Amino acid sequence: MSKVLLDTHSWIWLMNGESRLQKSAVLKTIELASKKSELYISSISLWEVGMLEAKGRIRFQQPCLAWVKKALETTGLSVLDISPETAIESSRLPQEFHGDPADRIIVATARTMNLLLVTEDQKILNYSKAGFVQAQDFS
Repeated sequence: MSKVLLDTHSWIWLMNGESRLQKSAVLKTIELASKKSELYISSISLWEVGMLEAKGRIRFQQPCLAWVKKALETTGLSVLDISPETAIESSRLPQEFHGDPADRIIVATARTMNLLLVTEDQKILNYSKAGFVQAQDFS
């Protein structure tokens, strides 16, 4: 599978050259998806980055909006809007899944669009192991 959806932290780490991602086997998958213009983030990740920065949980070397605009210029990266299908799917995910709305939308996006979700979120990875979403960590 070459179509890839980055979880919010994966996008931040990719753009900031985080060593955990740079040393990861999944980096080749991300690079291939980027070359094919099949690398995505959910529009909810834009909101999530803004909230994380506003709360002081992440810091950038430039204003948040400038960082986001620069990060969106990455070749092959596209922002997926929250479709009606994704919105409804996020409210009806099978089995138990936690209540974080951003994570629910990101998982629903991966499910409805048949995308590989790149994440280090253990709750999402456990959900993947149960067969409900295709996800890969940085190992």
